[in-house]
Amino acid sequence: MMKKVQTFITVMLLSMPALVAWAQPQTMKMTTELPAGIATPDRLDTPIGVLNLVDGIPDEETTQKIYDNLDLQRGVQAYMNSLQIASLEGMRSAYLKEGPANSTVLYFPDLMDSRALWLTANTVSIYFAAWLETSDEPMVIETPPNVLGFIDNAWFEYVTDFGNAGPDKGKGGTFIILPPGYDQGKISALQQQLKDAWVLPSTTFGHWVVWRGTLVDGSSETAVRESKETFRIYPLSRRNQKPKMNFVNMSGVYHNTIHRMDYGIFEEINAVIQREPIEAGDPELLGMLAAIGIEKGQKFAPDKRMKTILEEAAKIGAVTLRTLSASPRYDSWYLYPGKRQWFNNFVGGDHEFAPNGSRMLDSRSVFFYYATGITPAMTVKMVGVGSQYAAAFKDADGNPFDGSRTYKINMPAPVPAKDFWSFTLYDNQTRSMLQTDQRFPGIDSNKKTLRKNADGSVDVYVGPRPPADMESNWIQSVPGKGWNVLLRLYGPLDPWFDKTWIPGDFELVE
Repeated sequence: MMKKVQTFITVMLLSMPALVAWAQPQTMKMTTELPAGIATPDRLDTPIGVLNLVDGIPDEETTQKIYDNLDLQRGVQAYMNSLQIASLEGMRSAYLKEGPANSTVLYFPDLMDSRALWLTANTVSIYFAAWLETSDEPMVIETPPNVLGFIDNAWFEYVTDFGNAGPDKGKGGTFIILPPGYDQGKISALQQQLKDAWVLPSTTFGHWVVWRGTLVDGSSETAVRESKETFRIYPLSRRNQKPKMNFVNMSGVYHNTIHRMDYGIFEEINAVIQREPIEAGDPELLGMLAAIGIEKGQKFAPDKRMKTILEEAAKIGAVTLRTLSASPRYDSWYLYPGKRQWFNNFVGGDHEFAPNGSRMLDSRSVFFYYATGITPAMTVKMVGVGSQYAAAFKDADGNPFDGSRTYKINMPAPVPAKDFWSFTLYDNQTRSMLQTDQRFPGIDSNKKTLRKNADGSVDVYVGPRPPADMESNWIQSVPGKGWNVLLRLYGPLDPWFDKTWIPGDFELVE
């Protein structure tokens, strides 16, 4: 036994010089002093735990910890930066349940109400929407007059406007959408052949086509009739046939166009990656998606470890988006910094979210979380034309809106809206219209019974029950449920743009 102990001690002593040499490197002829900040210590205390290394090489436990964290980070960023892809996939799926692409139009002749789960839709416009799919030949779209419409591709990128903000200047027109990779040599021939049409290339097969009509004397009849008579989608080869569209009445009908917020969002994103040309995507974003297993031509089938990480990434991503929306940390997001809770949910004044050449990532993520539709027309100052928006999630004291309590807001006179103004309440969970006993959870200045104050201003109330004698100025809320609100000005005037007119905040009524 003693001999074994002596042998062990001898081995340890012989080994010690090597161990000491590893821990404290010898000074060699070419050794220089290492500049500060280059070396990584052998032990680091970090938010993801203790990280252990041996002269710059992470040990096995740390290696696994780092890879788990890297996959989590990429999962969260893929979630945040691919939201627009999932958003449009949610709409595509909802539309195709009602009828085939290229021949079906969903429309709301009696306006959209809270049964429809659409991101921040309004209660005063007549919505029409269709899904366009190209294949190996161009598709023709004939559009109606007197509408606000646009086309976005499957990655939620802008293709064109039509209607009042489009090249047809509200008269209606013909648009040719070219499929991805269409022969460039044929484009000039098309333009010569169809001189009155606008020929537009696209990088994806799928497209969202949406437009809004306006009420005439409170009626949707004119807008519906003009759209039914003129709107068509058909292959270029069938331009002499012009097949009719199937208009599906969705007023008062439940249907869901909203993407998933949990792990399922990655499956929605993957569906688009597999269906659309890889050339349509940004290489960096595609690389991030590939890093978590979403890659063109490959099955998305994460193992148990990776699926657990992506489930956690979705949780973090969902709460991050809700935080950015409800509590913006940038003064530039607020319309009246330090004075009001109102903020702009389309920050930067650029439909590509890169006003100074750098992408405003948080702004893009929040926009697609809260709203839909990309067009330069939404960012252009057009006095007396179109609409402007302001969003709020909190009251004058900075507290989230409580559906059990009553709030009041004052709209000073004159409100700078050539046409009219409106409030619409939205569910914090769905970002769709708040579902209450009221079919339309909003109020607008066209309401004939709306009561004005002596100075011309208007007080609007939100709460579970109407204040005495103010039911005409009241929007219902739901006890135990929060809400958020959009103020819209239709035909906004200069005092809105130069901010000399400031709406009130919602104040708690005790």
